[in-house]
Amino acid sequence: PRLPAVTRLGEKRVRVVRTRGGNRKYRALRLDQGNFAWGTESVTRKTRLMEVVYNASNNELVRTNTLVKGCIVQIDAHPFRSWYESHYAVPLGRKKGRALSEEDQKNLSKARSASAKRKVDARKKTCKVDPLLEEQFVTGRVYARVSSRPGQSGRCDGYILEGKELEFYRRKLRTKKGH
Repeated sequence: PRLPAVTRLGEKRVRVVRTRGGNRKYRALRLDQGNFAWGTESVTRKTRLMEVVYNASNNELVRTNTLVKGCIVQIDAHPFRSWYESHYAVPLGRKKGRALSEEDQKNLSKARSASAKRKVDARKKTCKVDPLLEEQFVTGRVYARVSSRPGQSGRCDGYILEGKELEFYRRKLRTKKGH
């Protein structure tokens, strides 16, 4: 029997383990980033892991920032925000009532060809983000679920929480903070 990987947050450290048949497993001891998917927008970006916020199996894994399959982490929202703003030309996660900076305004209204303008205008009709998710984009951190097994694959990949699943975990986090 081998020791558990106990993958933590930190600068990337992965060890190769030889397994039966000469195959390999990639034992992640520490990871600081991963590939996360935004399901409703069908887009995936590599982003930084901030912290582990919830684990259904054990609170000790939250306290020690241990990454396992199924844990809820906070990830950096910036790669998704920049993609959204360039794709739809609509600001995302900006505080209400606050004017956009000149740089942001320039990025949103950059020069486009006529066909690109038509394409973006058509996209604007369908751009709608879940209010709970938009609330998170304001803070710059988004909740995501790890769907890979970091101790086996050496990667920490997952998906952004949305809809009912996001509501469920927000409720769980609120009750955990209440105690």
